[in-house]
Amino acid sequence: MARKPGTFTTVSEAGAYFLGLDAGNTVIKAVLFDGEGRQVARHGLDGQSATPAPGHVERDLNELWANAGTAIRSCIAAAGVDPAQIRAVGCAGHGNGLYLLDRAGAPLAGIQSLDTRAAGLAAELVADAGDALHAICLQKPWPAQTPNLLAWIKRNRPEVYAQAGTLLLCKDFITYRLTGERVSDLSDMSGCGLLQMADATYDDALLDLYGLSDASALLPRLVAPHEIAGTVTTEAAEATGLAAGTPVIGGYFDVVASALGSGVVRPGEASVIAGTWSINQVFSDTAVRDPSMFMVSAFAPDRFVNIEASATSAANLEWYVRELVERGGHHDDPFGQCNKAVGEVTPRHDDPIFHPFLYGSGEDAGFRAGFYGLAGWHGEGHLLRAVFEGVMFEHRRHIDVLRGAGLAFDRAILSGGGSRSPHWPQIFADGLDVPISVAEAQETGALGAAIGAAVATGHVAGYEDGVARMTRQKTHHQPDPAMRDHYDRRFDAYRATTEAMRGIWARLQSQGAAP
Repeated sequence: MARKPGTFTTVSEAGAYFLGLDAGNTVIKAVLFDGEGRQVARHGLDGQSATPAPGHVERDLNELWANAGTAIRSCIAAAGVDPAQIRAVGCAGHGNGLYLLDRAGAPLAGIQSLDTRAAGLAAELVADAGDALHAICLQKPWPAQTPNLLAWIKRNRPEVYAQAGTLLLCKDFITYRLTGERVSDLSDMSGCGLLQMADATYDDALLDLYGLSDASALLPRLVAPHEIAGTVTTEAAEATGLAAGTPVIGGYFDVVASALGSGVVRPGEASVIAGTWSINQVFSDTAVRDPSMFMVSAFAPDRFVNIEASATSAANLEWYVRELVERGGHHDDPFGQCNKAVGEVTPRHDDPIFHPFLYGSGEDAGFRAGFYGLAGWHGEGHLLRAVFEGVMFEHRRHIDVLRGAGLAFDRAILSGGGSRSPHWPQIFADGLDVPISVAEAQETGALGAAIGAAVATGHVAGYEDGVARMTRQKTHHQPDPAMRDHYDRRFDAYRATTEAMRGIWARLQSQGAAP
């Protein structure tokens, strides 16, 4: 029986384990934690994406489930624990995109959140109904937003739309295969603009604005993230090595799970995630209504996550390493080499500037990356430091939007791949001018989902208790007052260069140079 959302009991158990799953756009990870949030074992697998047409990014859902099964089984084997000791399973997954089942429950479509096929439709919806949509769901349409993609399917693939039985998000498909239950949770459904935010429920008027008045039957049963959605079936137990009957919770939008797993849970606390996306979020006890903000996600009756985000973060360094450092196998430790080069540079006001727009910008999908202000005396360390600074500057731009919406905070916890750098956390502290702590856990998304599982089973008394007991901070970084003027001047130059490039980027798009 599902536990009523918002109610908690505490029954702390020795030898209890919780399995957290983190399903991203490519990698799916299974991570086992003990009752104190310590990682016991981990296994991850890369999946394949397909691009059947320009702007289309899709995945094979059967491969996703096969990889999930292998990751779970391998993680349990590595831990050497009895599967019966795993008290519950929680899954976090990338938000938005579109995962459709047909009426019989078979995979119909798997569209990832990097997909841009519906950019034109998003622009239409913003022009026609953007303000009305924001008034209800606190979000305006954007290319990979779930209802925008569903509306695109309805318009452009009517034969697929006619077969659709259930709309799910990434982690919901894993939960469905584990339990047979077609469910989604508050955090993911609000994060994709499918809930009216007055009381976080489905809304026919909202669907009508998207042009989806006939889609209400496709929406899955809505649960709280920590609510037990079902139990592992016999078939899923055979595929994963889990014990049949193990509880599985509704799960989380991955950015919310990552905040929890890093140690952020109370109103006024801030989480910065430097990963594929630049995620900047502040928790509050009421939803903030500001049309300049990207989105708001709800995950408890009195807990909202106010989010500014774009695909402009550490993925830029990953591209640099893949294309320029790893080429030819020049370095055994390519990221270590990059950090070493950054550490050898003394920052100057006239250093190069980098725009981290390899995958577009939150301001305009047509923005492109570039280095500016290069001189003959600059070396690779200057280029890399410009990448580090440019990523931080785009986080700072997002955070300025949050602050402009009235969301004040005096410190933040940094997580994601960028937090593992010996230099980036201090650059964030100096550039954002707030103390930055780095989460001890590297798999914060999986840990956040595991905390939800611990809440669901009564292992902890609630979210605050779970975060206090199961998360820790590894390092702390104070802003250096001597660097404040440096970063203020550099940020001004960064923004001025962005504005100067708008017309050139638009010209490249109109000439067909942009894909």
